[in-house]
Parts: sequence; structure tokens; C-alpha cells
Amino acid sequence: LMRPLRGCRGRGVVVGTVTLCLAAGWALQTPGGVSLVVPQPNINATVAQNILLSVEYSCKGIATIEWKHVSSWGTTSIVEWKSGNYVNISTVYKDRVTTFENGSIQLLNVGMRDAGYYFVTVTEEYGTNAYGTIIVNVYEIIYEDLHFVAVLFAFLAAVSAILICFMWLCNKSLHLFQKKTTHKLTASTTEEIELETIEC
Repeated sequence: LMRPLRGCRGRGVVVGTVTLCLAAGWALQTPGGVSLVVPQPNINATVAQNILLSVEYSCKGIATIEWKHVSSWGTTSIVEWKSGNYVNISTVYKDRVTTFENGSIQLLNVGMRDAGYYFVTVTEEYGTNAYGTIIVNVYEIIYEDLHFVAVLFAFLAAVSAILICFMWLCNKSLHLFQKKTTHKLTASTTEEIELETIEC
């Protein structure tokens, strides 16, 4: 009497079922597919700087790209466009946004209110979506700090110049002192020679 190996048959059925489900899912999948890459998810900028919110998307069909800004002041739609088609820029960002074919945008002349989260959504014509987020930190240029650094640098330069002059004067004084000492030694040696000559 032969008994079938239940363990092997059971595993074979499970593997076959999973493979069948995956194949069916792949066959029923929409013909599109969209992917999105965000190379720099965190950007630090200073006031009045231009920043590039860089992304790279790929899809088989026509994609719609939408950017939104979320901060403590609320949510603002920045721009929406369809690849190779219309571009709809919000009135708030009308003269400050440049769009690129790869889905990136450039913000010109950023201010403190531009800090926050930037969400990009790429939607393919078949309905598939891809999402990305970029965090932007905007810092003010503190002119008082720059002024302090400039004053400190000027002070250190002045102290260095004074020290150099002092060292030069010390060097000159040392040379003069050495010349006088040499002259005195020469005079006393001459006197001794003269005295010895007289004594003889």
C-alpha cells in the first residue's frame, strides 16, 4: 500500500496557487504604470534664493503632474500640468514658478512663507499614481552676525598689523644697539693699543 507524501503535495498546491494568483494579477493589471524618484527630499535655502524641487518620473502613458505646498499657513496648490500639454500655475506663484518636463519645478525668490512640505503627485492616464515629498527649510540672513564677523576680522587684521610693526621696530632697535656696542668695543680696543704703545 503506497501513501502519497502529503507534505510535498501540500506545498506544491500552495506554490501553484500563489503563482497562479500572481500571474492573474499581472494579466489584469492596467497597461500603464508610473514611477517617481525624489533625489533630494530635504532642501535648505536662504531668503531670496532660487531653489529647484527636483523629481524624475517615468510612465508609459500621458501623465498629469501636480505640486502642492503645505505649511502652518495652510495648503496651496502651486501648479498642475499634463506632459506635452497645458500648464496651470496658481496666481500666488504666477511669476515665481518654472516647470520642467521631468516633473521638477523651480521656485524663484523664496521667502519665509515658502518653508514647509511640497507634495508632488504624478497621475497616469490609466489611473495609477505616484507620490513624492520634499521638505524645504528657509532661513533668514542675519546681517548682525555678518557685521560682527566683519568687525572681528578688521580688529584681528589691525592687531596683526600693530604686532608686525612692533616686531619690525624691535628688530631695528636690536641692530642699532649691536652697531653701538661694536663701535664702543672698537674704540676701547683702539685706546688700549694706543696705551700699550705709549708705555713701550
